[in-house]
Amino acid sequence: MSRPSARSVIEEIATGFEDLDVSRSDEPADGPIEWPGYRAAREAAEKRTGEDESVLCGTARIGDVEAVVIAFEFGFLGGSIGQRTGDRVEAAFARAVESRLPVVSLIATGGSRMQHGMLALSQLQRIARAAAGARAVPQISVLRDPTTGGGWATLGASADVVLALPEAQVGFAGSRVRSADAPPEAYTAEAKLAWGQVDGIVPSADLPATLQRWLRLLSSPTTEAAEPPSALGSANLPESGWEAVQTARAADRPRAAEYLDAYFDWREDVSGDRCGGVDSGVLCGFGWRGGRAIAYAAQCGTPTLPAGFRTAARLVRLASRLGIPVLTLVDTPGAANDAAAERDGAGAAIAELFEAVASAAVPITTLVIGEGGSGGALAFAAPGSTWVAPGAYFSVTSPEAAAAILKLPADEVPALADRLRLRPQDLVALGIARSVVEPADRV
Repeated sequence: MSRPSARSVIEEIATGFEDLDVSRSDEPADGPIEWPGYRAAREAAEKRTGEDESVLCGTARIGDVEAVVIAFEFGFLGGSIGQRTGDRVEAAFARAVESRLPVVSLIATGGSRMQHGMLALSQLQRIARAAAGARAVPQISVLRDPTTGGGWATLGASADVVLALPEAQVGFAGSRVRSADAPPEAYTAEAKLAWGQVDGIVPSADLPATLQRWLRLLSSPTTEAAEPPSALGSANLPESGWEAVQTARAADRPRAAEYLDAYFDWREDVSGDRCGGVDSGVLCGFGWRGGRAIAYAAQCGTPTLPAGFRTAARLVRLASRLGIPVLTLVDTPGAANDAAAERDGAGAAIAELFEAVASAAVPITTLVIGEGGSGGALAFAAPGSTWVAPGAYFSVTSPEAAAAILKLPADEVPALADRLRLRPQDLVALGIARSVVEPADRV
């Protein structure tokens, strides 16, 4: 199978690539463990690829942003990671930290270099340490074919944003060491997207523009809080609590996607909690508005799954680390509370988001746009910086659940909605919300 060279991939996405000047580690002719025939294999790889190692590291411009680029040359011994690979990657991250540049890793590797033995495997610790030491700068990985072994388990999976080319082979186990009955579809970028481990599948033709957008978003810190979105839909306030609940539950009212599309000039989503889960009822990512980047975590009106809370927590922590303000949209009848949610750690996931919001080093702005059901909604809300739309409500629990808890008959549910003081104007009076937002044409 013919694969594009590392340099050709760099040329497709960037301009002005300059290799870093990295000293070469001393190495015996047949490698550090004197593997028979290694010298000949290495010389053949050099002749075939025109490169002297399995990875290229340097600086380049991707769109308007200068970045450190790490690109694996699969034609050089399968893009395997050896001692000099570790030297270069470590130097690349050091340059990124020194110059405050984002890192883009273009990965195509089969994993550690067998001919270097444990010295090869130990390079994964070096790479992990270098990446961890560069968390002050954005890190984006692009999973090419294949991305397996230590390349996936370090540079690939640890990046802030993980993109993948269509049908790329991705997995910790390479094709030659998997169980014979392992389904091949489990080792694809598409599977990793479905399982919350990849943020997006990007065709090669779209990769330059996608990387430009992501680098612009992640490299634009600001100290100013996001302004709350204007209300969509009716500006009329409900007369009763039950009217507020019914309005928020209306099928035709504006939802999170409509708010995000109206608020941002353009945006890019992240997906998944990185540990096997995706909640389609939570939208997370970064958007561009009025010349600056704002992160977002938005509920879409469904019961929020543990994966949704973990994805939102991941988003808030990333934005906090990069100095990008956050907008959250609250809209859920509550956290999912079925057996599956309990098995997947609902309580721990909600706690994770509460902690991320509480410890954020950036301002968080919240707008309640629909249902605000109990702790599952509150976890998305910023204390002291929450606004509410006219057609929304926020409550300690739903009126129906309150009736069940208090052992009251169902016909008292509408009256309970009034007693809970959950209307937008009630939330302002209670100090839960700062104010009720109005439509843009009335601001």
